Amino acid sequence: MDRLALVVPCYNEEAVLEISAKELKRVLEDLIGKEKIAKDSFILFVNDGSKDRTWELIEKEYQASSLVYGLKLAGNVGHQFALTAGLLAAKDLCDIAVSIDADLQDDTAVIEEMVDLYHEGKDIVYGVRNDRKKDSWFKRTTAQGFYKVMAAMGVKTVYNHADFRLMSKRALEYFSKFEETNLFLRGMVPLIGYETDCVYYERKERVAGESKYPLKKMLSLAWNGITSFSVKPISLITGLGVLIIILSICAAIYAFLSYFFGTVEPGWTSLILSIWFLGGVQLIAIGMIGQYIGKIYIEVKHRPRYNVETLLTHEKE
Repeated sequence: MDRLALVVPCYNEEAVLEISAKELKRVLEDLIGKEKIAKDSFILFVNDGSKDRTWELIEKEYQASSLVYGLKLAGNVGHQFALTAGLLAAKDLCDIAVSIDADLQDDTAVIEEMVDLYHEGKDIVYGVRNDRKKDSWFKRTTAQGFYKVMAAMGVKTVYNHADFRLMSKRALEYFSKFEETNLFLRGMVPLIGYETDCVYYERKERVAGESKYPLKKMLSLAWNGITSFSVKPISLITGLGVLIIILSICAAIYAFLSYFFGTVEPGWTSLILSIWFLGGVQLIAIGMIGQYIGKIYIEVKHRPRYNVETLLTHEKE
């Protein structure tokens, strides 16, 4: 039977970790009892530089159960890096990995369905929300707009899918070849290929604690996703430049005809507005290009994406 790893990134999850550990152990025990996964399957909690008692609780769970492993990063590197660290650490210890957040908003009941699809030959199974009724109107609207923008930019993503997914060992092996620093897993995983499928579920409320993805981080993730996978924003700026040139020519023709027929009126308002407009367009263009140059600068330095301080396992020597 195949060995399953549940990879759980954690940042300041003191309030929810014991509840999460209990629920995820129940899931593993149920699947082991049904002989769908190996008895040495495990949960890998990844501590992303938490400032509370998260790592202390992970150590406690590790000591109390052979189903719990722990990975401690030497500082906070962010959700995408922490999840990547967990997946790559689990890669050599498992045959299947399922990533899920510690808040248990993703439905653990569909993990069995993911495993069943894996046994049918699927290498990647995406957990997809079937609705967003529990989200606020603002979050629901912006999230749906994000997926539409990504599609318009030519970025391949799975609609209403976050980071709740199953990956086979060979999918993890191929994923390990992605070495970029600007991580956006929702766009990277579909590039792996192989046979995929989806399971659908209703997203729950957080069991405890607070969301670690406020609006600022959500916008940052969205912007990183767009600029990491598409150069269309630069093309749009080029198109805007062409449009402004055409409008300028039209304005020049209008001004010439007005002067020729003696209908021109003195005034600087239109001139000042046009200068401000062009200045704003130029600043946006420079800033957009600067974003891409900044990403190139970060990538070419090839700095380590994270530093693993401690890895707790029950592996036999």
